Amino acid sequence: MIAEATPAAGLESRQAFQKLKTQLHRQMVDAIDLSKAGELPEDVLRQQLQALAAHLCSLQAVVLPAPEQGVMVEEIMNEIYGFGPLQPLMNDPDVSDVLVNGSQNVYIERDGLLQPTDVKFANDEHLLQLIQRLVGRAGRRIDEVSPMVDAKLPDGSRLNAVIPPLALRGPTLSIRRFKSKALLFEDMVRMGSLAPEMAEFLKAAVRARLNILISGGTGAGKTTMLNNLSRFISNSERVITIEQTAELQLQQPDVVALEMRMANVEGKGEVSQRELLRNSLRMRPDRIIVGEARGGEVLEMLQAMNTGHDGSMSTVHANDTRDALSRLEVMIALSGVELPVMVARQYIASALQILVQIARLPSGQRKVLRISELVECRDGVYTIEDLYVYRFAAAGATGQLQGRFYATGYEPTVMHRVAAAGGELPPELFRARELS
Repeated sequence: MIAEATPAAGLESRQAFQKLKTQLHRQMVDAIDLSKAGELPEDVLRQQLQALAAHLCSLQAVVLPAPEQGVMVEEIMNEIYGFGPLQPLMNDPDVSDVLVNGSQNVYIERDGLLQPTDVKFANDEHLLQLIQRLVGRAGRRIDEVSPMVDAKLPDGSRLNAVIPPLALRGPTLSIRRFKSKALLFEDMVRMGSLAPEMAEFLKAAVRARLNILISGGTGAGKTTMLNNLSRFISNSERVITIEQTAELQLQQPDVVALEMRMANVEGKGEVSQRELLRNSLRMRPDRIIVGEARGGEVLEMLQAMNTGHDGSMSTVHANDTRDALSRLEVMIALSGVELPVMVARQYIASALQILVQIARLPSGQRKVLRISELVECRDGVYTIEDLYVYRFAAAGATGQLQGRFYATGYEPTVMHRVAAAGGELPPELFRARELS
C-alpha cells in the first residue's frame, strides 16, 4: 500500500478533507470572473488562484494548521489544473495504471502488480467532475447520453471512463500511463524479460526486413517490444505508424505518425485504422507499423506485407501464437471480403515470418514466452517452428512460478535473408541449450 497522499490531521477523515476541498473549489469558481481570467497569462492566473485558495482556507470554521493549509491549496490547484486527488499517483514514474472504482476505491499497477491506495474522493459527484474535466480537455464529452468514453490525454496517457447508468457502483476511471522514457532492449534483458540471444536474433530480423507479429494479453508489453524493435530500422527508410492511440516513439528521421480519430458528439468525423492504412499505401512507405491490429485493417496490412513493404510489424491480442493466427483469420472475415479459410491462411503464411509471444506472469514480470518462425501453410495447416521458448519450472520458495529460456536447436529458413542484410548470425545462437 502506498503512503497517504493527503495528510488530514485535525479532520475526521480523508473523505472530510476532500469534501472541504470541493467546497473551497466551488467558492473559488464563484469568486472568479471567467471573462477576465481568460485574458491573464497562465502563470499570473495560477498565482492569483493560489492566493485566493490560501485566503479561503484561512476563513474556514475548521481550523487548518499551516502545513495542512499548504496541502489544501496544492490540492485545490490540482483540482483546477491537474488530476485532483490522483495527482500524487500520476507524479509517480513507477505507476503504470491508475484504476478508480467509485469514489472510495483507487488502485494502481506498479511493477505489473495491482495495489490498493489510500486515495479517496469526497463522493461520486467529486469523481464525476474530475472525469468530465479530463474528458473535456481531450475534446470529448461524457454524460448520461454518452456514458462511456475512450480518450487520449495531453500527456499521451489513455483514459477510459464509464459513468452511471452503465456503471452500477459509481463512476469508473482507468488511466494507462504514457511513459516518456522508453524501456530499451538492454533493460528488458537485464530485467529477465528475454535472453541476450533472443534479443540478438530479433535485432537481426528487423534489419533483415522480416515481417513480425507480436502477440500477448493486455498489459503484457507488446507496445514496449514494438518500440524496441523499431530502434533497429535503418535511418534511410520511410516508416509510417498507424495507431488507435499514439504510443510508439520512433527515432528515425523519416517517420509519419498517423492516429485514428473517434467520431464527434454528432457521431461524425471518425477516421478508422483501416482508412489510414489504405491511405498510407499512397505515401511511399518502406515499412508500415500498425500499433495494434483490431479489425478489417488486417487485410490491408497483410496485402502491404505481401506487396513490397517488407519489415512491417504489428501487435495483436492473443494468448498464444496459434491463437494469434486464428485471430487474424477472424479479422480478415471482419473486413467484408469473403476469402475461403484456406486462402486466408495461405495469405497470412506468405505475409508473416516471425511470431513473438509475450505474457505477463502472476508475479507481474513480463516474459517473451516464445519466438517462432511461421514456415508455411500446407493443406490449410500452419507449420510453426519455435526458435526460443520460456519453460516453466516448479514454484520457488516464494510460491512464484520460475522458469528458464531455451534455444530449441531449430535454425530458421529465413537465415539467407538475414545474411543478405549483413547480419549473419553464428550457428551457436540457435544450438539447443539453456540460455544464460
